[in-house]
Amino acid sequence: MTETGTFLAGVGMTLVAALLVVLYLRRPLDRLLIELCGTEERARFWSAFTSVSLVLVPLVFALDYRPDDFEKIPAVIGIATQVKWALGGLVATATLVAFTLSRFIPRGPAAATPPGRNTGAGGAA
Repeated sequence: MTETGTFLAGVGMTLVAALLVVLYLRRPLDRLLIELCGTEERARFWSAFTSVSLVLVPLVFALDYRPDDFEKIPAVIGIATQVKWALGGLVATATLVAFTLSRFIPRGPAAATPPGRNTGAGGAA
């Protein structure tokens, strides 16, 4: 396999992995963002921003990988190393998104109460 073929295989695997993560997270992320943002338009923007980030950051990591001596390493090792760095970027981005969202999710018993429902013992129904 040529240097270019090896490099493109790693980039392709990175793109597939990133797109699979975006597809997997899309529905639950959209629901959460609608709840947190208050409107569908705002949620759509942040969902698109998150999706772009989850694809572009790993691609940057994959595109930045250059082995020191291409001829001395097998192609599969080169691809694996490139994909390893890209997956590290994907995990870092997903972790940052999760941490950021977790900061805006309400905590405590009030968060579990649906809007308009009174759970207090002495409250009016």
